[in-house]
Amino acid sequence: MNHQPDEQLLQQLKEGQSQAYDAIFLKYYKLLCVNAYFYLHDEQDAKDLVQAFFLEMWERQIYMRLNGDIKGYLYRSVQNRCLNHIKRKETLEKRQEAYHLPEHALCETDEDMEHTYVKLDHALGRLPNQRKEALKLVYLQNKKYQDAADIMGISINSLKTHLKIGLKNLREALNLF
Repeated sequence: MNHQPDEQLLQQLKEGQSQAYDAIFLKYYKLLCVNAYFYLHDEQDAKDLVQAFFLEMWERQIYMRLNGDIKGYLYRSVQNRCLNHIKRKETLEKRQEAYHLPEHALCETDEDMEHTYVKLDHALGRLPNQRKEALKLVYLQNKKYQDAADIMGISINSLKTHLKIGLKNLREALNLF
């Protein structure tokens, strides 16, 4: 195993010696996976995240901007990626919850399902254009609130209002209260 100091490995990497990248990977991969597991509580997610980080570091040549001991940078980068991963996962779960139907709303037959889709389509058709657009951008295209608001040319608070009222209108139309 290569026990060269980080400074030396980093310098070799900047000089184009790809084996220095391999040495850094081998030196820190397992430790970073353990660190990522601490946040994610999922071994495969932790491994995937660390591998994606190293891949991006190589492809974008992030190492060219680093100096000295890189251990702190590696740990902080993986920590930030973990926190972002958790935040994205929570946002997705919240969006899925917004579409959660109560038990009594589940359709028993294909005919019931078809009737529900017709009601939903009719309810969507009656919504004002901006509410319909807000729902489409956020829930169907998975846009972030800020991105959807920018596309629509409105403030993020206006977007949230359109989403709230739009979902309420749809629930009422489908008799989900």
